[in-house]
Amino acid sequence: MPSAYLLDIEGTTSPVSFVYDVLFPYARERMGKYIAGNAETPDLQSDLRQLAHENAIDRSKGAPVIYYPQPLSQDPGETLRASTAYLLWLMDQDRKSTALKSIQGRIWAEGYEKGELRSEVFPDVPPALERWHSAGLVAIYSSGSVEAQKYLFRYTHGGDLTRFIDAYFDTRTGAKVEAASYGKIAAELKVNPADVLFISDSVRELDAAREAGMETRLSIRPGNAAAADEHGHTAIRGFDGI
Repeated sequence: MPSAYLLDIEGTTSPVSFVYDVLFPYARERMGKYIAGNAETPDLQSDLRQLAHENAIDRSKGAPVIYYPQPLSQDPGETLRASTAYLLWLMDQDRKSTALKSIQGRIWAEGYEKGELRSEVFPDVPPALERWHSAGLVAIYSSGSVEAQKYLFRYTHGGDLTRFIDAYFDTRTGAKVEAASYGKIAAELKVNPADVLFISDSVRELDAAREAGMETRLSIRPGNAAAADEHGHTAIRGFDGI
C-alpha cells in the first residue's frame, strides 16, 4: 500500500470539460479587467516581470510583444494591453506558464469567493481522498497554481475537500514531464519515491514519475483523450478499490 498518493487534477480528479469549458473561459473574459485593476499590486507586478522575460523568448514564435523589459516602466497603459494580449496568446497555446497560472489562479479565487464558480470533481473522488488521508498522505501536483488548487478543492459541489489534502505542488516545483520534479516532491513529502502512487491522465507525466521511482496509474475518465500508447502504465477508470 502506498504511503502517499499524488494526484493530477485535469482528467484525474476533475473533468477536462470543467477546466476548458468553465475555468479557462472565466479567466479569459476577465483577464483585461483584472490586469488593469490590479496593476500596482506587488503580486501582479512580479508576474508581469516574469511575463516580460518569457515574452522575450516567445516573440520568435508569433507572440504579441511586451515592449519593455520592466512592465509599467514607460507607458503603463500600452504595457498592460500588451501583457493582456500575451496572456491570452499563452492560453491559446495551452502553455504551462507559471506567471499565467498565477494570474489565472487569482482571477478564479475571486470567482469562487463571489460564488460564481463551483468546482466539479468525479463522484468517487471525495470518498477516495478521505480513505487515503486516513491511511497516509494525499498531495496534488498540477500546472495550475497552488492557490488555484486550494480554491478548486475548497469550493466543490461535494463540499470542502481540502481537509483531506496534505500538500500542493505546481510548476514552481518543476515541469511535470521531468523526473527531477517527482524526486523533489517525494523529498518534500519525506517519503521514498517507491512509496508514492502518482495518478494522471498524461502518459508523459507518468513516464517521468516512474523514472523517479514512483508507482503510477493512468486515469481513464469520460472526456479524456485516448492514449495512443499507455507505455505500460496500469489504466484505471476511477479511484474505487485503490
